[in-house]
Amino acid sequence: MKVSAVRTRTSKEGEALAPFVIRHVPKLKDGSILVVTSKIVALSEGRTAHKREKERLIRSESEWALPTKYGKVTLKDGVLMWNAGIDTSNAKDKIILLPRNSFHAAAALHTTLKKHYRIKNLGVLITDSRIIPLRAGVVGIALGYAGFRGLRDYRGKKDLFGDVYRVTRSDVADSLATAAVLLMGEGSDRQPLAVIEEAPVVFIER
Repeated sequence: MKVSAVRTRTSKEGEALAPFVIRHVPKLKDGSILVVTSKIVALSEGRTAHKREKERLIRSESEWALPTKYGKVTLKDGVLMWNAGIDTSNAKDKIILLPRNSFHAAAALHTTLKKHYRIKNLGVLITDSRIIPLRAGVVGIALGYAGFRGLRDYRGKKDLFGDVYRVTRSDVADSLATAAVLLMGEGSDRQPLAVIEEAPVVFIER
């Protein structure tokens, strides 16, 4: 598997996402997965606000919230995260919310880019960074994806010694997200895109 981060200019609020991607990724091979950080998806949707609105937005964006010493542990889009995913880094005196619906955004980008690149198999993966409880540092996570199966199911199959798996499924989408985010970086790297080639995934249209 080959993962390559893509350096770009700074994306602008309200800028159309597909042309931005095409400008910086002029070609894609069949069977590639395009990785897009959620921040530029949110910027394209105008999902920004003033810092003074942060507390109000954490409440309104969360399905559930638990105050802690360092912030709020919240439930949003089926994921436990800090402060509803609202980010102040690389935001230029604003705060950036998560995309409205990362799966819908991935599906729309998938449709547009398949036509543009004229390829049969293409995956689109929208990522963010998250902490793992009791672990230092952040890892990549998949917020939404399209064009490939996000889970590899082992249930009903046998392990090395013939025992049948009952619950095990491999999280393909988050594993790919972590690999890509490691190269894309967390600071001023200006690499909001990545391309994964030869990934061990099953491409699908649904």
